[in-house]
Amino acid sequence: MRRLKTYSAQSGYVYQYHYEGQRLFRHAEDNGTEYVFSISADRKKWHSTSVLLSDLAVRTWEETHARELSSTERYAVCKMALFHAFDERPAPEQMKSDIRVRGADVEEIIESLGL
Repeated sequence: MRRLKTYSAQSGYVYQYHYEGQRLFRHAEDNGTEYVFSISADRKKWHSTSVLLSDLAVRTWEETHARELSSTERYAVCKMALFHAFDERPAPEQMKSDIRVRGADVEEIIESLGL
């Protein structure tokens, strides 16, 4: 059963979302794990949004900090990246584009979570 959650963004919109699952992604320039969320800003129209967590970004963080990120920590990084997108993208239509998590994002998010 999916848990519907709500996030009040700094953009002024209140989003509802739930986690759909994850899968591997491969692009010419990158690969990693795609975390898929279903989101809505009006509870009527829903669409999927993907948060792409690059293997390179994770590996770089792990090498710098000499430890592996657990699956729970990886999910937390992606969920926080989703929240950042909610806050920074000025309109719900822009949430249809993928959210890419870079190495600097991983570092910033992990630090902000105190992990």
